[in-house]
Amino acid sequence: MKKDPLFTLLLVLLLPLIQACESKHEKAPVVPPKSNYVFSSIKEIPALPVTDQNSSGTCWSFSTTSFLESEIMRLKGEKIDLSEMYFVRCAYLLKAQNYILRQGTARFSEGGLNHDPMMSSTQFGLLPQSVYTGLLKGETQHNHFNLFQALESRVKPYANPASKLGAEWRKEVPSILDGFLGKVPDQFQYKGKWYTPMSFLDYTQLNPDHYLTITSFTHVPFYKPFVLSIPANWAYERFYNLPLDEFMENIDHAIEEGFSLALDLDGTEPTFTAEIGVLPQKQEDKTLILTQIRPEKKVTLQMRQEAFENFQTTDDHLVHIIGKVQDQHGNLYYKAKNSWGPKAGRQGYMYLSVAYLKMKGISVLLHKEGLIETTRQKLYRSPVQATSIQQE
Repeated sequence: MKKDPLFTLLLVLLLPLIQACESKHEKAPVVPPKSNYVFSSIKEIPALPVTDQNSSGTCWSFSTTSFLESEIMRLKGEKIDLSEMYFVRCAYLLKAQNYILRQGTARFSEGGLNHDPMMSSTQFGLLPQSVYTGLLKGETQHNHFNLFQALESRVKPYANPASKLGAEWRKEVPSILDGFLGKVPDQFQYKGKWYTPMSFLDYTQLNPDHYLTITSFTHVPFYKPFVLSIPANWAYERFYNLPLDEFMENIDHAIEEGFSLALDLDGTEPTFTAEIGVLPQKQEDKTLILTQIRPEKKVTLQMRQEAFENFQTTDDHLVHIIGKVQDQHGNLYYKAKNSWGPKAGRQGYMYLSVAYLKMKGISVLLHKEGLIETTRQKLYRSPVQATSIQQE
């Protein structure tokens, strides 16, 4: 989308941090100086400390990993630092298979969505961070440029039926991942006991079948599962469609009941920074609102749909919603744990206004028990729902 010249100048003057985000290498906005926003907590859900995706397009993994860590605390009462890079590795295995078997007509990129780790954990299990960091000896930061280049250069030839290369990619792709991220142990010790990735999933008490993704759009029926047509949905996974007000009500209900959520959102707006995401009512306020509280738009489902269909709203970044706060005027915001490191935003956290989330929040992943009961009943009535939230 077009960027305002004043915003561009602001970015230049403030030396923005550069981060890789989702499937694009995107500029991580810098907090404007002298912000007058004062936030006080209303509800906060326990989460592990902020981490840094560094130069990797893996915000989808970092946000979901943080979400699952909070879920383990909720279910088991134990803090377990999970491996983000194990999810990345497993996703690449599935992406390569999908891309090759579809003869190159599918998407193969660094990006992904919150349901990717849920999907891969069913097949590959989980690993703790202490066992699989994705960093080789001497490395301290993630940089996946060479990794992706190596994978892409080998996956593409296998996707060409004329190449007659067969299925050797099933050995070659894991070998590339071993070389850049490290080998996966068949067994490992955790707190004095031996586990496999699958038995460790059982240990965490997580059940991937108990999670679903909800959204709100008008081009598909409400209360029905559908494949959301966005680039990062390489796996053609299903989302569950709700009216906009009900979508927001379920987010609020989940937080109130102690459930956090993993959020996919549009981070391209000039009023989306490392600290806040806001949506000014007046265009002339779009610079001032970065530092001062200003009136925000009254978002409707029609506005949201139009922005999605004309690509003003795109899926660019994923974060972990861990609570709600209010500013000094009583306006509400969602507190989100980011993956740009503890020095970005407010010690690694950003605050998204209700208007911003309503307009720019693509979807949220949550535990089915976090839904409002009436919403759950409506989704249960869907005959194809049995493969997702009805499984126990």
